[in-house]
Amino acid sequence: MKSLRIGLVDLDTSHPGSFVPLIRGLGHEVTGVFDSGTVYPPGYAETFAREHQIEHACESLEELVGRVDAVFIHSCNWDLHVHHAQPFVDAGKAVFIDKPMTGNVGDLQKMIGWAKQGAVITGGSALRYCNEVREWKERKIAAEEWVYGLVGCAVDEFNYGVHAYTMLHGLLGPGIESVRYLGENVQRQIELTWKDGRQGTVSIGKTAGYLPFYATLVTQKQVDYISVDNSRLYQALLETVLPYLAGEAPAPLPFEELAEAEMAAIAAKLSVERGGKPVRLNEIPSDYAGYDGKAFSKQYKALIFPSEK
Repeated sequence: MKSLRIGLVDLDTSHPGSFVPLIRGLGHEVTGVFDSGTVYPPGYAETFAREHQIEHACESLEELVGRVDAVFIHSCNWDLHVHHAQPFVDAGKAVFIDKPMTGNVGDLQKMIGWAKQGAVITGGSALRYCNEVREWKERKIAAEEWVYGLVGCAVDEFNYGVHAYTMLHGLLGPGIESVRYLGENVQRQIELTWKDGRQGTVSIGKTAGYLPFYATLVTQKQVDYISVDNSRLYQALLETVLPYLAGEAPAPLPFEELAEAEMAAIAAKLSVERGGKPVRLNEIPSDYAGYDGKAFSKQYKALIFPSEK
């Protein structure tokens, strides 16, 4: 496999540090980092680069563009993702956008447009590619065998909740037509309906303790329960996406289909605001604000630096 020079944009979360050794283990190198300062103070990029033996801590996106073949964008403020990806797309570099890829339809449409124009772009939650999802899908359950599914996780309704949407989407495949808010008891329950009539629910939001990523899947002949092994998530993700980013494999999923998980979450928020009325994905207004990335990043920073609240 072609060895990529990989850059990291924004070091807000645990993902950049976790990805570095796995990227190297798969035969690639991390050659530069850039941090825009959303969470960490000035100078953090230099500290991160030194701790992870990365040669260049860049002062701008443009500087990083010249040092890489591909980039992973990890900004916890998902409203920055399009802005941060643009220079790399313009330069013909491969782009991975971490979850949530964005919280509004306009930015998703921008990314879909890039992909249609030939950009090498992918991203999203690792739950789509986890071993447990792949193994269940290998059984090739026919649509007419389907009864119902439930997928859930804890923490919050979008930054983490998108994992549940993605896992359900990974298990059932593309083709989500509409989303409906069912109500809530501790967590929020959202029903997704596919174009072929299959349905499943995600249960998302804060709980008193951490919950694993889980699924209960009911077919006409069997009930399966899946609990995801988090220790294998990133490896499975990188093994799937890096060949595509290197130009040696097709896209794991067409970007328009990949974006359905975020679109479903955005539709769910709109359904809540409309009192539980179903919302079709193709009818979400393009100017609908969706989830506020800047507001989330402030909350995220306050968790890391509570003294600065």
